[in-house]
Amino acid sequence: MPDSQPQQPHSSSSSSSSAPASSGDPAALLLCGARLTDGRTVDVRLGGGRIEAVGTVGSLSAYATHVDLSGYLLLPAPAEPHAHGDTALSADVDGPVSYDPQDVQRRATEAALLQLGHGATALRSHVRIGDVPGLGALAAVLQARRALRGLAELSAVAMPRVLTGAAGADGLAMLRDAVKMGASVVGGCPDRDPDPTGYVEAVLEVASEHGCPVDLHTDGDDPARLARLAAMAGGLRPGVTIGPCGGFGRLPAEVASRAADQLAAAGVTVACLPQGGCGGAERRATAPVRLLRAAGVRVAAGSGALRDVSNPVGRGDPLEAAYLLASRHGLRPEEAYDAVSASARAVLGLPEVRVEAGFPAELLAVRGDRLADALSLAYSRIVVHRGRVVARTSAVREYCNTPAVAALDLPRQGRTAPS
Repeated sequence: MPDSQPQQPHSSSSSSSSAPASSGDPAALLLCGARLTDGRTVDVRLGGGRIEAVGTVGSLSAYATHVDLSGYLLLPAPAEPHAHGDTALSADVDGPVSYDPQDVQRRATEAALLQLGHGATALRSHVRIGDVPGLGALAAVLQARRALRGLAELSAVAMPRVLTGAAGADGLAMLRDAVKMGASVVGGCPDRDPDPTGYVEAVLEVASEHGCPVDLHTDGDDPARLARLAAMAGGLRPGVTIGPCGGFGRLPAEVASRAADQLAAAGVTVACLPQGGCGGAERRATAPVRLLRAAGVRVAAGSGALRDVSNPVGRGDPLEAAYLLASRHGLRPEEAYDAVSASARAVLGLPEVRVEAGFPAELLAVRGDRLADALSLAYSRIVVHRGRVVARTSAVREYCNTPAVAALDLPRQGRTAPS
């Protein structure tokens, strides 16, 4: 699948004899009239995949394509730390999910593009290896990653089923082969292995051999297992993530607090799923986000299942995840958005993004004036990856002409007012 060239919104080319030398880049982009979360309205110049300058409106004359962001809030782009591209968009399939490589590649690519449209310019997809899919599903997701280059960053987590005992030898060999193929993260579900502690030890050993991060599925309902995991994971670089940890919230408060302290001390990140778990409706609990944050645990938020048998109505929208953290878990909008942006990018090992000169040009523009607006009514979005617009979603809201509507002068997005 070749890289596409999405149309850039509200854009026009302009030049100025006073433009700095760096603005001669034909790929330079000038985002005009964007509102920042601190209330300022600014122009932002992008070039070479980074933010070159942020200035007052009209101050950044440049040879560049102009994108009008009047009425938009400009944010660091979110990232998706917990996706399942190999099974995404399979809810309506009759019978077992197909693991034919072409089917997996199509689903993984389409799912990533859907999430890119929501704003996620980087995604981590957990992929089953062994059993029916063997290494075929992983190969398909890696092919999707290559096809998406230039649009979004897609990384794969290799998830073997069993790693201990006689049956685990094949899984361990396959896990090592998966890393050699291109899986950049090792993981799996220790809760389903006859020896969960042995499973974690095996994953950490492979991660240490190859210098890979670890991302493990666990319900988090066994404090003894959590303590052992924290003890083993402490000091491992480039890091350990666990999730979705829905069972963590069912632990007694004192026990949960002690476990959270242990995870924080070990530097373990929790990737929660505010819409619920990815293993079926009976496991839809969410990790105790506020307790974890209070203990100093980094908490990222993901989307999990995207229209598969676990959740046939999953949206894969990071702003929905942030909305749920704010509405159901009491986080401030800024804290909720951090979980799907800065913290999620940290899980993926990506550099920090700020709307400041020198930072990566990974940005999301959402129609609205404040972050709370973006989390509640984020219909129109413009997505920037590596300094260029890669996706745009436009919403048009119109009302019939009545005296009440006329008196309120309600906005009609995207179209001129009817005559």
